Amino acid sequence: MNRLLSLVFLLGFGFELQAQQLSLFTQYRENTTVINPAALESDFLGFGQNISLGASYRMQWVGLENGPRTQVIRGTYFNPDMRGVALMAGGHIINDQTGPTGFMGMYGRIAGVVSNDPEYSGFVAGLSFGMAQFRLKSSDITLRDQDDVLGSNNQTKLYPDVGLGIYYYTTLNRSGDYVYGGLSIPQVFGLDLTFQDENGEYATRRVQHFYGLFGMYKFFDNDSFIEPSVWVKRVAGAPLSVDVNLRYQLPVPMWVGAGASSGKAIHLETGVLLSDYTGFSNTLRVGYGFDYSFNTFGPTAGTTHEINLTFSLDR
Repeated sequence: MNRLLSLVFLLGFGFELQAQQLSLFTQYRENTTVINPAALESDFLGFGQNISLGASYRMQWVGLENGPRTQVIRGTYFNPDMRGVALMAGGHIINDQTGPTGFMGMYGRIAGVVSNDPEYSGFVAGLSFGMAQFRLKSSDITLRDQDDVLGSNNQTKLYPDVGLGIYYYTTLNRSGDYVYGGLSIPQVFGLDLTFQDENGEYATRRVQHFYGLFGMYKFFDNDSFIEPSVWVKRVAGAPLSVDVNLRYQLPVPMWVGAGASSGKAIHLETGVLLSDYTGFSNTLRVGYGFDYSFNTFGPTAGTTHEINLTFSLDR
């Protein structure tokens, strides 16, 4: 009797409707270094802070049982005083759970910023490297035939992981407006994963994802700015996915934002910050993101909620 997992469980390893396997983000600008190892943090481009520490928690498809849950801890150091090739380094830990499947990755990151003055412009090449642990809780797997049993053991597999990226940013005028853009492959190695015990087998394949991230910062005299941005995602065998967002940092210590994706979802976000606005020497930001999906497959996919916390400082 064939004991392969039924394709009904399409959510394995964080699948989106369009075959997205890696973790998604509503406030993706807060996780740009996870998306692209060559990217600069928004803390530097938006606030001039070159050291950044952050954490995020995301609950995706709340209306769907066993929807993805993602947690990220990240950190970055950038030395903009160097000339020629400026150093940028950091890393992140990510944990993602979708029903009985999940993964955890621990990554270091190093990048070089080629520039005569990194405060104003630069070309960046970056590399992330680490290990990813993939998990399967066999007892929660639903098989094609009711009498089939995959087993009751929790199984894990450990694999090396590498990401590559390039990135460019530059100021447009004396007001310091930035434009930026980058391309990345956050998971260079494709993986064929098979979990097997004496009772059955479960197999899945992880493929490379190709990302493009583009945007700009337009600053105003009242200490506010707007940031339009686009996140493009390409996965083999799936339609091109595009997220478009617009964030407005108000003259007061808060921001608002909105956007939409080609996957039939809308995004809303807001947040508050403690910084020069409130006499705080460094920057502490707390952001909340909300998605509503208009797409359905069987049960309604429901809403997504995301919380980000970021602390940054200037050398």
